[in-house]
Amino acid sequence: MSAVGDLRVLLRLGDFRRLLAVRLLSQCADGLFQVALAAYVVFSPEKQASPAAIASAMAVLLLPYSLLGPFAGVLLDRWRRRQVLLYGNLLRAVLAGATALLVPASVPDWLFYASALCVTAVNRFVLAGLSAALPRVVDTERLVVANSLSPTAGTLAATAGGGIAFAVRLAGADSDAAVLLVGTVLYLCSALASLRLGRELLGPDPERVQPRVGAALLSTVRGLLEGLRHLAERRPAARALAAMTVVRFCYGSLTVMVLMLCRYAWSSTESRGLALLGLAVGASGVGFFAAAVLSPWGIGRQGSAGWTVVCTATAAVLTPALGLPFSLVPMLVAAFALGLTTQGVKIATDTAVQTGVDDALRGRVFALYDVLFNTAFVAAAAVSVLLLPPDGRSAPLILLVTALYAAVAVLLRRHSAREAS
Repeated sequence: MSAVGDLRVLLRLGDFRRLLAVRLLSQCADGLFQVALAAYVVFSPEKQASPAAIASAMAVLLLPYSLLGPFAGVLLDRWRRRQVLLYGNLLRAVLAGATALLVPASVPDWLFYASALCVTAVNRFVLAGLSAALPRVVDTERLVVANSLSPTAGTLAATAGGGIAFAVRLAGADSDAAVLLVGTVLYLCSALASLRLGRELLGPDPERVQPRVGAALLSTVRGLLEGLRHLAERRPAARALAAMTVVRFCYGSLTVMVLMLCRYAWSSTESRGLALLGLAVGASGVGFFAAAVLSPWGIGRQGSAGWTVVCTATAAVLTPALGLPFSLVPMLVAAFALGLTTQGVKIATDTAVQTGVDDALRGRVFALYDVLFNTAFVAAAAVSVLLLPPDGRSAPLILLVTALYAAVAVLLRRHSAREAS
């Protein structure tokens, strides 16, 4: 059946539509929340943002949970995934509302970051739960198309949420709190949408997990090692995760660069800089949509590894060609292209992991996936501190990213050729 036909079948599946609705509402709220944080940290008139400040914010928001992620995986593999979606979004609604109250109170930055960190930490449970639950509502034959539609639709929802946040933020100088309150409402709606799914539908199967919470927590380290050993035996899934980690590092490095360019090189005011960032985010969002359309076809013809090679090789060619001029229009084209290639790699990776690991360990592996995903972004911000000047123009950073994209393409191509021979 064609990809279009599979897509029509997927949208006729009630449980898939309900799970997709939870994702769309949740990730739309994520987009609102992330833009509110970026506006508060980078574009507030009273703050002089630098690569170091951006890196610090990313570390505060992402690194602590990344270090604790494997422990979350053990819990995710024993809790009902429907309940994780319900209570996770309810908790985020409360925490996002509390964060909104801190903005007009002019509290110390550490208190604001601590509140935002709590929202981000719960978010890791929700996103990992959504990915681990997807094979429970879609048959194996259409899993590639589901992986193309569902996470990409979520990313587009986040982009739309970001667009709403930009509009609200630009409408008034003191609107960060209002953006966070809109996000609070969307988190609540996502929690309510999850109630339309059966409690047992999304797994995991009770007989496949430990019966006591204490035993599960005490076995966290052993479970992590089991997950790593499982990945070591499933080499295609392990290579896909490694490739996605490098691609995420590249995307993170370029994201910090674009933030600095929007803030200082391309604009003289905070409001114009925020508007330019909105254009870049929108261009990247269009790329995500293009990836959703092209990836099922590409993975069908090339396989997950082959499609990753195509995406990373394309990124290696386009990044220096479009990035080195450090001009707005070429960089917007680059945002589209890298949105397409990065999301294409993610769709291929999701498919490789979901089809390549056992269901009993899937939540644990996706939690590890999440750890790598976020740690790579924090590492990218840290490297950007060393390579980015105050205005964001850095040829060495562009060349480093280009070399990494090329290395992933070459190494995966060699592995694929070796396995085929």
